Amino acid sequence: MSIRVCLAGATGWAGSALSRGIAQTNDITLVAAVSRTHAGQILGDVITEPKLTCPVYATAEDAFAQPCDVFFDYTKPEVAKANTLTALDHGAHVVIGTSGLSDADYAEIAWVAEQHGRGVLAVGNFAITVVLLQKFAEIAARYISQWEIIDYAHADKKDAPSGTASELAARLAKIRSSELTVPLEQIQGNIQSRGARLSGSQVHSIRLPGFTISVEILFGLPGQVLSIRHDSGSSAQPYVDGALLAIRRVNSFIGLRRGLDSVLDLV
Repeated sequence: MSIRVCLAGATGWAGSALSRGIAQTNDITLVAAVSRTHAGQILGDVITEPKLTCPVYATAEDAFAQPCDVFFDYTKPEVAKANTLTALDHGAHVVIGTSGLSDADYAEIAWVAEQHGRGVLAVGNFAITVVLLQKFAEIAARYISQWEIIDYAHADKKDAPSGTASELAARLAKIRSSELTVPLEQIQGNIQSRGARLSGSQVHSIRLPGFTISVEILFGLPGQVLSIRHDSGSSAQPYVDGALLAIRRVNSFIGLRRGLDSVLDLV
């Protein structure tokens, strides 16, 4: 039986790539799309993909005129939480591909998901190389106590740090907090130059033209440095396979999970 999907942000950079990816599958059907700009049109006409015949709605609430099994959010942080709660109220599982939600937002979403017996999978980055970076970083943090995270993105990205960097910091916090040779309260000069303390890690966000999404974590020991880095190109294609996998796996649990690897069989 085909998985029925409603995709919010279906005409955007990442959403249109995912829409085209869904059109090539045999087990997933896009039954509704959300885009205020293109409401009232047929998605396939908007993104030039004749296999996509679903209608485009202005809001998530409107889109639930079409029953779906999975709601996928590729929008903005200011609407992603409301969209997720609406989807759960309508009995759908949810994949969140939008960054910028807070820990408090996720706590509320987790509680509502439990109440409805549905799964919510929040993924800061669907690229397989990011999944591997996260796993490698977790291994390194068990042996190296000092590290810092650098988050790179395009100049007009408003949320900082990125969901990718926030998720990485949250995962490392479950292992330990990074050690600081000089505590922040003892810094002489401008403390902001040391970045932000997030979930026990120092995080530095860089926003410049030329970047898409990149994340780097640096581990340091006396006389040696380990660098683990992911770089995205200008295409959204690297995120499609991971997003499709998330759609297929989000019904396999109840509650909230964060990170694509939480539904993968990784050692």
